[in-house]
Amino acid sequence: MEEIRIGDPILEVKDLSMSFETTRGTLKAIRGVNFSLRKGETVAIVGESGSGKSVTVKAVVGILSNNQLVDGGEILYSYIDGGEKKTVDLLKLSKKQIISQINGKHIAMVFQDPMTALNPLLTVGNQLVEGLCVHMKMSKPDAWRRGIELLTEVGIMEPELYMKRYPHQLSGGMRQRVVIAIAMSCDPDILICDEPTTALDVTIQAKILELIQELQRTRSISVIYITHDLGVVAKVADFVAVMYAGKIVERGTAEEIYFSPRHPYTWGLLLSMPDLSTTDTRLYTIAGSPPNLLHKVDGDAFAVRNAYALNVDFEEEPPMFAVSDTHEVASWLEHPDAPEVHMPETLSNRIAKMRGLSVKEVGADDSRL
Repeated sequence: MEEIRIGDPILEVKDLSMSFETTRGTLKAIRGVNFSLRKGETVAIVGESGSGKSVTVKAVVGILSNNQLVDGGEILYSYIDGGEKKTVDLLKLSKKQIISQINGKHIAMVFQDPMTALNPLLTVGNQLVEGLCVHMKMSKPDAWRRGIELLTEVGIMEPELYMKRYPHQLSGGMRQRVVIAIAMSCDPDILICDEPTTALDVTIQAKILELIQELQRTRSISVIYITHDLGVVAKVADFVAVMYAGKIVERGTAEEIYFSPRHPYTWGLLLSMPDLSTTDTRLYTIAGSPPNLLHKVDGDAFAVRNAYALNVDFEEEPPMFAVSDTHEVASWLEHPDAPEVHMPETLSNRIAKMRGLSVKEVGADDSRL
């Protein structure tokens, strides 16, 4: 019998391109995205709002709007079915096939706002039982008992009581625990978390992240995080992909992104994080605005905001340059003939303070960034 072991590729997004048909023209939202996910690891996708993070991962679970087009690429998912390893291109499945064969059973998603993710007209128990009956073929009494076990697993005390409650009767943190319980109910291989803590009180955020990490350890699942919070990324990620204007501009291990960032956009993201030790009265901001993707992007999309831009940045899009076996950067500054450019001194000083710490220790205290 075949199996997928820890470290084996489980999801590969290859040259994914998507657009939206709008009243003002075609918007090229995703422009050749590439990344992979291995069993048991966590990949975080970061970037400004509108960079294409959520659009990319929603394509994995077949959530496409009526005016959205897939212009090219593949989303290859590998899984075990009946003791046999199978690989399927999720983009070639119909919406009905994804819902019945993939979603919940193999790939589950936790959304940003748990209140909108839950049906306000159904009790927690009924929403937990539904997936178990459909995907796991359980009887309703067995599914109800399993639902109680799942609520216990996500840290909800008195689960029998909460099974009979409606979403509006729960706090935000409890609702998100219920959403996670529903997502994990059918033992998926991949859990996609789209800003899972943004709508929660800061005192609850750490507990939800710890819960997801514990579930990942006990079940050996793979996790994709979508977030703009670099403190969250430091706590949870093995690998990080930095997105800008529908493309991944830098990817590497969490250590490489935090301690040795190479793209000027990544420098800007790290500098924009608050630092309690600074004497500056203003937070750092990246100058300018992201490009309007209704128009063709000539050269590097970040060029007009990049203080280190070269002439070639305005003429030709940079390829991915390999910094190491795990670290790649889409920047002409990495070309062998490019002038030597160093990261801003403020950022290099911050990184110098972090040397000797693990990335997880950095994430435990966001003020170090």
